[in-house]
Amino acid sequence: MPVTEVNEVPQAALKGLLAGKTGLIFGVAHKTSIAWSIAQALSAAGMRLAFTYQGERLEKNVRDLAETLEGSLILPCDVTNDSEIQSVFDAVGNEFGKLDTLIHSVAFAKKEDLSGSFVDTSRDGYLLAQDISAYSLTALTKAAVPLFEKAGGGSVVTLTYLGGERVVENYNVMGVAKAALEMSMRYLAADLGQKNVRVNAISAGPIKTLAARGISGFSNILGYMEEHTPLKRSTETGEVADTALFLASHLSRGVTGEVIHVDSGFHIMGF
Repeated sequence: MPVTEVNEVPQAALKGLLAGKTGLIFGVAHKTSIAWSIAQALSAAGMRLAFTYQGERLEKNVRDLAETLEGSLILPCDVTNDSEIQSVFDAVGNEFGKLDTLIHSVAFAKKEDLSGSFVDTSRDGYLLAQDISAYSLTALTKAAVPLFEKAGGGSVVTLTYLGGERVVENYNVMGVAKAALEMSMRYLAADLGQKNVRVNAISAGPIKTLAARGISGFSNILGYMEEHTPLKRSTETGEVADTALFLASHLSRGVTGEVIHVDSGFHIMGF
């Protein structure tokens, strides 16, 4: 039996899987963004999508990408601003009438806090990373609940990394934020299960994205991963997108509170 290419997606088999469904994606910044790969997978399966951007610097990138997908809604949002968050969900409600899926691919830390020693993290830097990278999941999910209820339930998917479970050199304050994000995901899953809202996380292996370039020594991390994973290769955005598609669909209806590792198996390895 021939081996399927790792980046090959059986689009014909997935077409219509999410027909009539709606999704809202936070975190598209560039064509290399994991969030954009997820958007393409969801759209190909029939989902209508809304996107957010923060600030004029990213608006053009997000618009140029989102407008390639039919029926997209594009909205400004600063995830540290509760009134802007509410405005986004009001607009989505007015346009879509409901919401089936929320994709949270948002993280930020000061560049100086992503190198050197964690012990030198500033109070401001710590709080900023927690607010944007972890608390935003709670804030966005809370705002999404009324629209999920109109859909009869929903799926929340957030993006995390192994640095939230283990010490990864130079990941520092972001690793602590990812740990908080993963635990927030579990508490949200416990809170919202009775509303038929599932909340899960994907722990992706290191991928060459715009955000990853801010981590000191990222190329060394990527090289080490390729050598030491069971599959002997790095992670591709398409693999993460396919997992998000699974979590957004009825195929994962019994899965909640889970961290699914999509990292070529690196997380199982010891020395």
